[in-house]
Amino acid sequence: MAKVEVTKELIRRVAQNAHLNLSEQELEKFAPQIKEIILDSFDRLDEIDAADEKPSFQPVEMQNVFRKDGPKKCLTQEEALGNAKKELKEKGYFKGPKVL
Repeated sequence: MAKVEVTKELIRRVAQNAHLNLSEQELEKFAPQIKEIILDSFDRLDEIDAADEKPSFQPVEMQNVFRKDGPKKCLTQEEALGNAKKELKEKGYFKGPKVL
């Protein structure tokens, strides 16, 4: 991994991007902390041998959740129209309002 030097100028640019107003004292204070927290942590990750691991792009492996599609028993026309009022049925179909 490429080494990045944590300087006051780098922290100043990051703070400016985050719309933070940091004093010179805060810049002096944060430089070693950021180096320790971020860069040293990534250095430890470089030490891990992950050559045999496959890359993971999802925290939980996704799989197809669809059911198999196939013919199933469905309602007959009489069953489908069974609860409709007589005035809403006509010739085995649902009757709706006229559309102009």
